[in-house]
Amino acid sequence: MSRPATLRELKDSGYRSRGVKEELRANLRRALSRGENPFEGVHGYDRTVLPSLYNAILSKHDFLLLGLRGQAKTRLLRLLVGLLDPEIPAIEGSDLNEDPLRPITKYGRRVSAERGDDTPIAWIPREERYREKLATPDVTIADLIGDVDPIKAATQRRSYSDEEVIHFGIIPRTNRGIFAINELPDLQPRIQVGLLNILEERDLQIRGFPIRIPLDILLVFSANPEDYTNRGNIITPLKDRISSQILTHYPDEVKVAARITAQEAWLERDAVPAVEIPEFFRELVEEIAFAARASEFVDQSSGVSARMPISAVEILASNLERRGLVHGERQVFPRLCDLPACLPAITGKVEMVYEGEQQGAEVIAKKLIATAVKKLFDARFPAPDSGRPSQRRRADEDDTDELSMPRRARSAPTPEKIHPLYEPILEWFSAGNKVTLSDDIPFSEHLAALESVPGLKKAVEEHFAPASPEELAVGMELVLEGLTQHLKIAREDLDSRVSYGEMLKFNLVRSRTS
Repeated sequence: MSRPATLRELKDSGYRSRGVKEELRANLRRALSRGENPFEGVHGYDRTVLPSLYNAILSKHDFLLLGLRGQAKTRLLRLLVGLLDPEIPAIEGSDLNEDPLRPITKYGRRVSAERGDDTPIAWIPREERYREKLATPDVTIADLIGDVDPIKAATQRRSYSDEEVIHFGIIPRTNRGIFAINELPDLQPRIQVGLLNILEERDLQIRGFPIRIPLDILLVFSANPEDYTNRGNIITPLKDRISSQILTHYPDEVKVAARITAQEAWLERDAVPAVEIPEFFRELVEEIAFAARASEFVDQSSGVSARMPISAVEILASNLERRGLVHGERQVFPRLCDLPACLPAITGKVEMVYEGEQQGAEVIAKKLIATAVKKLFDARFPAPDSGRPSQRRRADEDDTDELSMPRRARSAPTPEKIHPLYEPILEWFSAGNKVTLSDDIPFSEHLAALESVPGLKKAVEEHFAPASPEELAVGMELVLEGLTQHLKIAREDLDSRVSYGEMLKFNLVRSRTS
């Protein structure tokens, strides 16, 4: 069926006017009653943000999404388009997408009076009814609301008192649609004042023209709470006129965060080498972000964006791809020693407090990786200190007489408690053995180096349940890293390699060096 092309055909079709907020409300009601999710691709908000967002739309509210960076605020705003009708009729040639049944400008009223029921109709798709503006200090009232256009007045030979010499800004041009302002606090206070009439009285005035143009528009905003103190603020009258303020947040669960990263990250690489990153390793990357959001060295008021694990897993995939190309491997699997390659994705996205800046971004990033690995180890393996007393002494009770340093006054050395699972591993390291791993050697060499440590393979097979030799290798690395984090063995970073050795000898060498 063809669409109506004139006002007469539009009336004959039974068309009825309705405001954009009523349109959004009706379409949301329909979606909810059918069990549909209008915000597909947004995860972790089902019980928090989305119900508040639904309530705001059902209440026909303008609203503000308030949250730290990387919390899908802009995505939520852009997905509102899906709740608009596929297309709506408007007076052809109107700058403000005027409803043919309700013209609001001098142009619309003049065309309707001259053409009557033959007024031509244009159809506007939903995608053209959403516009957004990033608030920056250089934004002006003319950009948002409009101004007198002297060129139009001269070329059309109109008086400056004529309404048709107005050049409308981006907000009135979004009439009958949704207009979003991102980072609202960055908008200068005097510009924010210009929004007050639109939010409350739903009209605008330009350059003192004695006319008021009623707008049909949904105004939505996003803001970062950090902005209230660091770059600007939202003036109180404007906050008062924004009917709903909805707080966003980071994912509460690692699995939800991993689902977001899998959706957003670019991991579809060329066929050879095939890059395979298993689910547990993706969750390990997410744990780095979770560790950063709990770290005392990271500025929590700034937040840790979801873009950090997205970038990290992309770099991880590229590191695997590079190794596969160099060694001619058809399939590549991640290793724990690949994680330092992700440092560029972490250091650039984590803001430090003073103590963190003193230590350095890369040092803190390595600590975050270590925290995430330790959490995975603790979840999969028994605690190293949960066993019977061992003949090993604690590293901090080592006899330092041979270094010509005074012996500390203390009681008899306290034997460590070691879980039997780790005894053969620790005994091997105590004999002076070392193992060095790297992210740039073939898998066969990598696995052989790990299998040279007695008891390591058995520990992984009992508690990690590897499904392949590659997972077996990751499990063995995990045991070594876990023992390092629990201060049972020492780790030394050597450029792109990592070396594990006996803790007491490591302390001895380090003391001599210092």
